[in-house]
Amino acid sequence: MARILIFGGHGKVALLLEPLLTARGDQVTAVIRDAGQIDDVRATGADPVVFDAESASREAMATLIADHDAVVWSAGAGGGSAERTIAVDLDAAVRSMAAAADAGVGRYVMVSYFGSSPAHGIPATDSFHAYAEAKAAADEALRATALDWTVLGPSRLTLEAPTGRIDATSETSGSVSRADVAQVIAQTLVEPATIRRTIRFNEGDRPIDQALREL
Repeated sequence: MARILIFGGHGKVALLLEPLLTARGDQVTAVIRDAGQIDDVRATGADPVVFDAESASREAMATLIADHDAVVWSAGAGGGSAERTIAVDLDAAVRSMAAAADAGVGRYVMVSYFGSSPAHGIPATDSFHAYAEAKAAADEALRATALDWTVLGPSRLTLEAPTGRIDATSETSGSVSRADVAQVIAQTLVEPATIRRTIRFNEGDRPIDQALREL
C-alpha cells in the first residue's frame, strides 16, 4: 500500500485515477479547492482535503504532503487570466516541489501535456500562451530538483473509453483518453523505469505496463 497525495483531486483525470489507486489498496488524499466537491471525491474511495494550493505557503504544503509516499500534480487554473494560470500552474506547482523535498517525500509525478517545452512556439497573442509558458517552466523546475520525478505528457485528451494501450515513442502529438491517462499515472507510480523520465504519449498498441517498463 502506498500513500498518494493528488493535487487537483476533483479534475477529470484525477476522478478516474483515484478509484484505480484505492482499488489496489493505496491510501489516496485528494486535494480540492471547494467543499462542494467532497462527495464526488469520497465516492472514488479517496480522502478529500480542502486546501487552497494557489495561496498556501511552502510550509503549509509541506505539512500537507508529510506522511505520504508520492505526490501527483494534476492541478491547474483551468483557463481564465494569465496571472492566475501562472500562479497555479507554475508558482504553486514549484512550491509543491520544494514542499515535497522539505517533507522528505521524494516521488513526484507531474501531469503536463505533450507539447510542453520552452520552445513551445505558442505566440504571445494566443490565449494558450500563459499556460504553455507556465507548464514549460514548471516541468523544467521539476527536472532540476533532486526528487524522483516523472513528467507525463499526454496528447490531446478525449472522453473515449480506455484501451489500456499507449504509444510512448511517437514524436508527434495525437490523442489519448483521460481514462488511459489515469491508468498511465497509476502505473507510473509503481514502475521504477519512469523515474527521472519525461514521457510523452498517445493512444497506441502497447499495453501501458509494458510501454512504461520498456522506456
